[in-house]
Amino acid sequence: MLFWSQPPVREQGFQSPTNESRTMSGELPPNINIREPRWDQSTFVGRANHFFTVTDPRNLLLTNEQLENARKIVHDYRQGIISPGLTENELWRAKYIYDSAFHPDTGEKMVLIGRMSAQVPMNMTITGCMMTFYSELGTAYVSATTGAVATALGLNALTKHVSPLIGRFVPFAAVAAANCINIPLMRQRELKVGIPVTDENGTRLGESAQAAKQAIAQVVVSRILMAAPGMAIPPFIMNTLEKKAFLKRFPWMSAPIQVGLVGFCLVFATPLCCALFPQNSSMSVTSLEAELQAKIRESHPELRRVYFNKGL
Repeated sequence: MLFWSQPPVREQGFQSPTNESRTMSGELPPNINIREPRWDQSTFVGRANHFFTVTDPRNLLLTNEQLENARKIVHDYRQGIISPGLTENELWRAKYIYDSAFHPDTGEKMVLIGRMSAQVPMNMTITGCMMTFYSELGTAYVSATTGAVATALGLNALTKHVSPLIGRFVPFAAVAAANCINIPLMRQRELKVGIPVTDENGTRLGESAQAAKQAIAQVVVSRILMAAPGMAIPPFIMNTLEKKAFLKRFPWMSAPIQVGLVGFCLVFATPLCCALFPQNSSMSVTSLEAELQAKIRESHPELRRVYFNKGL
């Protein structure tokens, strides 16, 4: 893919990157920083490269043997052990395979549907079915939040007497409402006790609920925009196709076609929208809580901005 053609980013003082960096002896250098993304995260293109790799649905097809091999390569490299013949591209591939399946903190293998690589297939199935059966939202949203259900049912009632094309956009409104409610609810503890904020060197300065609010807002915006192409483009296509002879003859094809269209949109929308905001976002010290501001001014009087992980 075109996005993946850029060279990797290394920590300050590392060798100049090449496609297959090796030492004079032919061995892979031990100073590649695989704890960080391969691409420069200060640019949108760099973040897009990173998330195209993180959300690659093909990672779901990897066997346990492949996952364990990737874990061994990563763990060995971090301890200075380099497999004979290992190239830099193979090392980065192992790093992203490892990151796709294992929890970054506990190191445990994550449930299949909970991995970032499952975002596209899971969302395309749910979203595609929602849009196919948009006139049956009462059943489709039994397990959704109260706010999403109210939005969906309310808008569905309002659109009964208008064009079916307008009715097809009801699920998007419901998804937007669900994201506005569910994400803050799932992260309500962060809104109460805050999330860690650091200086540019990663030194922890304290916890901030204000930083949590900004992080959650960024995630909500990303999730809504992530759903937009898959829920805005297919309705126009399906509205046209359903007037054609093919779908009139084979109406059962409506669902798989719609799911496929949504999936195609999500393959691009998911990584691009995840990349809208830096993973390590920042905010002005003056925007923090007064107590935390005072603490920072006392220990770091010259500091103007703090950094935090926005989450996904």
